[in-house]
Amino acid sequence: MGKVQARAVFGALRLTAAIVCTVALVHRLLWGLSSHTVAGENFFAYLTVESNCALVVVLVLGAVLAFTRVADPRWFSIALSLVLTWTITAGLAFALIVWQAGIRGIRVDVPWSDQVLHFFLPACTAIAWALTPGHRGVSWWIVPTSLLFPLVWGGVTMWRGPLVGWYPYYFLDPRQVSGPPEFLLTSGVALAIFALVACALVLLSRMPQPARRSIPPPA
Repeated sequence: MGKVQARAVFGALRLTAAIVCTVALVHRLLWGLSSHTVAGENFFAYLTVESNCALVVVLVLGAVLAFTRVADPRWFSIALSLVLTWTITAGLAFALIVWQAGIRGIRVDVPWSDQVLHFFLPACTAIAWALTPGHRGVSWWIVPTSLLFPLVWGGVTMWRGPLVGWYPYYFLDPRQVSGPPEFLLTSGVALAIFALVACALVLLSRMPQPARRSIPPPA
């Protein structure tokens, strides 16, 4: 398969992933609203939802680029690496939350849309990140930059939480943690996971592979 054909295939895959992500977001929204809870009414306050909305936009742009260009422009690789950092980390955090809830005997319903958004899409997009032909390597400054969104999101969440009486994740709720030390510890672990995922994506983008000649990042 030539490079142009391979790019077209990955363009179709990107467009398919964007459609699947959109369908999953709509289902998760309707599922949440049907519960008639505060959580359902605050659907767009979740970091997972916001990052997956950004993923849909980036994937659609990526599909257009794959159909029309033999290589992704550097700005797209940067944008995709940032969004993937957020979606993959959100999936890992969700898995930890479900695990912790099970230990505490708390029931957590996980509809198929949550499984798609938290597990299947992050895994598939991470694999595609390593295999897409014409993909550019990204620089290490992506790592600290990737922390800006969760930091801003966290600040807004902590400001908004007392006003609405609800937090999207239990470890951010002062009523559900033992105190500031636990809050700082869990928040620090979350940021560390963001940084580690970003590091992994940078390494993958720089890894030479016989099936894909990546355009190297700037020095």
